[in-house]
Formats: sequence, C-alpha cells, structure tokens
Amino acid sequence: MATAGLERLRRRADYLRVQGAERRSAQPGLLLQAAVAPDFPGISPGIRIGFTASRKVGNAVLRNRARRRLKALARELLQAHAQPGHDYVLVARQATPERAYGDLRRDLEAALKRLKLWRTA
Repeated sequence: MATAGLERLRRRADYLRVQGAERRSAQPGLLLQAAVAPDFPGISPGIRIGFTASRKVGNAVLRNRARRRLKALARELLQAHAQPGHDYVLVARQATPERAYGDLRRDLEAALKRLKLWRTA
C-alpha cells in the first residue's frame, strides 16, 4: 500500500541507520524514530517512512491492525507536518491497536514536536 506523497523505507540498512541515529520519542501509543536522510545527488529531499510492529504488539491480526493505523497517521500528519529531508520509522507499541485514533494522532504530533521536526502547514 502506497502512502500518498511519502516514500517507503524498504531496506533493513535504512531501518538500522534510523535506529542508530538515536533520535526518538516514545509516546503511549507509538515510538517515533528519525534521522537525516542520506543525500542523493539530483534528488530533492523528501520524507521517507517505515513501519514496524514486533510480536510484542500481539498476534498477526493485531500487528497488521497496528501497522494500518500507523500508515493512516503517516498519510494524515507526516506529509503535511513533518520536516522534509528526514527518514522516519513509526514503531507500534502494545497500546497501538486499541488506542483511540485521536490519542494516536496526538501522540504523533507530540513526538514530532519533541524532536523539533514539526512544521506548520
């Protein structure tokens, strides 16, 4: 599933690079990790996003629900409010599948603001 206007992180090396940058904000419903995107000559920096839900979240049904909810948040908030030129990884937590969507939205807003990556539309 493509997220409109957002490029997906697909390689493990990209996930590990974002994790290694150690810029993260843990919220009750999600964990946001961020790193400056690598410089590709001739390509304007955009927003790249990855999603993770480990077995700690629950069975396959709950993990898939958590990822779908994170993807919906990314489409809604990251495209409009995240700083371009960064890679982001949204990590599901145990509360992600059942947390109210409005609360998840506020969690992502708070995480972006805490990392100073929030921009007004």
